[in-house]
Amino acid sequence: MTFSTVHALVLRNLYLYTRTPVRGIELIFWPLVDLLVWGYLTIFLQSHTGADFPHQITFLIGAVILWDIMFRAQQGVALYFLEDVWSRNLLNVFSAPVSNADYLASTYVIGFLRSAVTSLLLSVLAIGLYAFNIFQLDWMLLPFVFNLLLFGWALGMISTALIVRWGPAAETLAWAVPFFLQPFAAVYYPVDALPTAVQWVAHAIPCSHIFEGMRSGLRDGVVPWENLAWATGLNLLYLAAAGLLFTRVMKTSREKGLLTKFVSQ
Repeated sequence: MTFSTVHALVLRNLYLYTRTPVRGIELIFWPLVDLLVWGYLTIFLQSHTGADFPHQITFLIGAVILWDIMFRAQQGVALYFLEDVWSRNLLNVFSAPVSNADYLASTYVIGFLRSAVTSLLLSVLAIGLYAFNIFQLDWMLLPFVFNLLLFGWALGMISTALIVRWGPAAETLAWAVPFFLQPFAAVYYPVDALPTAVQWVAHAIPCSHIFEGMRSGLRDGVVPWENLAWATGLNLLYLAAAGLLFTRVMKTSREKGLLTKFVSQ
């Protein structure tokens, strides 16, 4: 991996936002809509429940913020690839001396920056609009965010590999893959709320342990070591598997010229 190459690739993507500011709307609009919807639902439920339940309902706002971190990290990888597809620049990138490691590292940086922008915005708005402070998790927030970034990057690599393998018709997977997992990810409800027959799926997803840990940390103020250990271990497995899948698919696509179908559509 070459730092100068990664730096150039990151700058290339950032210039898209400086030259076309309207692209920044996507970073703000949808996360803001999610926060407003779930935030006002929280207010409604608080006003129609007993004295013990309102504090737990605020977990919904924390879930919105943490879910968006993972989603933006995944989008940073998948949309980075699709930007080159839409601009007919894909072959130029991969005909240059850019290794898979260079390319992936630049997508990780973009994913991190996208997550940082939206999560900070949502966190500040949550404090002002709903008196919910995600930073009350204190230093526990750092491993939560780190694990969500790792899983988002893994999903981004899987999404990109599937798009390369199946062609332009599979571009919707860039948005669909995270939502395939969301019903089992325990984002807005605990794993125990799922049918017993599918709870094993939730336990196999790293982010479900993070959201369970978030609820535990906000409720008890205790570090959820078991949740963090499971999330980190699973993330390492997913990241390794996703990296292997991405590398093999890209190697095959270069050897067989499969990337050309993205410029001939």
